[in-house]
Amino acid sequence: MSALYLLFAAICLGVLEGVTEWLPVSSTGHLILLDRVLGMEGAVSPAFYAFFLVAIQLGAVMAVVVLYFDRLNPWSKSKSLPERKKTFSLWKRVLIGVLPAALIGIPLDDFFEEHFYTAGVIASALILYGVALILLERRRGNGAFRVESVFDLSYRDAVLIGCFQILSLVPGTSRSGSTILGGMLLGVSRSASAEFSFFMAIPVMLGASLVRGAKFVLAGGGMSGGEISLLLIGMLTAFFVSLITIRALVNFVKRHSFKVFGVYRIFLGILVLLFHP
Repeated sequence: MSALYLLFAAICLGVLEGVTEWLPVSSTGHLILLDRVLGMEGAVSPAFYAFFLVAIQLGAVMAVVVLYFDRLNPWSKSKSLPERKKTFSLWKRVLIGVLPAALIGIPLDDFFEEHFYTAGVIASALILYGVALILLERRRGNGAFRVESVFDLSYRDAVLIGCFQILSLVPGTSRSGSTILGGMLLGVSRSASAEFSFFMAIPVMLGASLVRGAKFVLAGGGMSGGEISLLLIGMLTAFFVSLITIRALVNFVKRHSFKVFGVYRIFLGILVLLFHP
């Protein structure tokens, strides 16, 4: 496989990560399926490819940091003392929310990667959560939500949403999908559920990058100049595409439900079953 083609594959995977990381459609599942067509995994070392996938996720999450920097910065000079306290309180909820997935996900990371990264599992998760999204939206209709802002989330809400995030260990489930679904089941609005999912992604992706990076180094991994280029291109692509996707999703959920994503998940799951038995 030529260096130019590998660069093309890295860009394609970066674009897909930047779009699907924030939508409730499973970024991991899409990346696995796309690479079955591109074949990048077979052209590089397994250790580098695993690190590459986490690196482009890190690139995507940096878009959240940029877009919400002032809102998430408790030391912002433009904020009053009460506003700073609210921001610190939000961060406490975010960190509490990621604890359940961290406590279970880190020890079981290798197990899930070895046993669950199959087309059958991905398709089943896509369809199951697609049906769940549709049923939830039909049940809620246009009814009012108990929580309209991420700043109004309780610590109990944060813990329970974090428990839903554990489900995203199964590829095809979607980290954002599981947290958004959990938030809405608890009575959190679509926009607040989506934003809390964005904010939880920051420590989750940073932690995942540290874990994967440590595994890569401990396995004696080193990178050539070409691999470093692939890593940077993939990360930058995911970053810039994420900037567009996050803005679009925030605007979308203000006027629409998540039903369309449920239908898409079911359709994609059926395609996976048909073409990847």
